[in-house]
Amino acid sequence: MNRNHRLDFFNYLRFAAIIFIMLFGLLFYPINAAFANTSTDIYQQKAASSDGIGKIYMGREISQVMGHQGAMWLERPTRETQEQPSKIASALDLKDTDIVADIGAGTGYMSFRIAPRVSDGKVFAVDIQPEMLDIIKFYQKETNITNVEPILATPTNPNLPAKSVDLALMVDAYHEFEYPQEVMQGVVKSLKPRGKAVLVEYRGENPFLAIKRLHKMTQKQVKKEMKAVGLTWIETKELLPQQHLMIFEKGVS
Repeated sequence: MNRNHRLDFFNYLRFAAIIFIMLFGLLFYPINAAFANTSTDIYQQKAASSDGIGKIYMGREISQVMGHQGAMWLERPTRETQEQPSKIASALDLKDTDIVADIGAGTGYMSFRIAPRVSDGKVFAVDIQPEMLDIIKFYQKETNITNVEPILATPTNPNLPAKSVDLALMVDAYHEFEYPQEVMQGVVKSLKPRGKAVLVEYRGENPFLAIKRLHKMTQKQVKKEMKAVGLTWIETKELLPQQHLMIFEKGVS
């Protein structure tokens, strides 16, 4: 079997696994079962809009979570041509030994594209949905990629080891965090001194971008929220057709 045939076979198995896990999850695991029931005075509540949860953080309504039922959207064949995610991995300037945390990893779409770039390091694939981690574990076995480690998070904690991560990546995920301040505090704790947090978000400044309003974020809003957890903005790379790639850094203390 040549390499192209092996890739086609693995992709077929991966899609089959995604469909099976989606159906299994619909029967046995409602997504809300994993959500914490805590509240703090940093959040306000209002009537939810059509794509939001009614919870306000720093003037922004938090969007609904895309559940594991949307796994096929993450793996759609047109994603590369529409969003060019391969450019994200190239733009991170990773070293072979880096430890990367893919927060809100979903099906592992980015995790498995980053893994070859950190051949002597590791990718923590972090998600709050066990069904997503099941897809990642299945793909691990089929591809024999050994440096991706699935991590089950909670809505308030990414469950990462302290001061272990060189770079934390969040691709189209941060706007869905039900407890963004708590999660980002956990991310900051996991970063090494001078560690980076990279957020990729659809451009909220563009009203013509055909993405639901709450699934987009402006640079101004992201910078404000990252500053609240002690991260410093370094630069924004505008190399993607629809999204900002924003880089923040942790201090040395």
